[in-house]
Amino acid sequence: MSSSNSHSSDKRYAYREFGDDNSAATARPTPELPPKQQNIRIQATRAGRKGKTVTVITGFQAKPETLTDLVKKLKTQCGTGGTVKDNEIEIQGDHKQKILEILTNLGYKAKISGG
Repeated sequence: MSSSNSHSSDKRYAYREFGDDNSAATARPTPELPPKQQNIRIQATRAGRKGKTVTVITGFQAKPETLTDLVKKLKTQCGTGGTVKDNEIEIQGDHKQKILEILTNLGYKAKISGG
């Protein structure tokens, strides 16, 4: 009885083109580019945030773990909260200049965009 339960799924197929379920192999990997090759945009916005200003940093081509470490550094340096959403970093408040300095010191090519 335990030998029949050893299969990860009880689905039966007459034909499968790719064999076992290799969803991890077919998922697209996130390219991890060095900081010098990334074009980062820093922008302060209030859109959709009930009038609260948020500094949004976009253009990252990095793994989620890298962004999590980076947002932790930025939150500590700015003394405020923040998060990672959809490969973008959001820092509470208007900290464009400070974030620009921090990112350039870390080796990123960063620019302030928007007003």
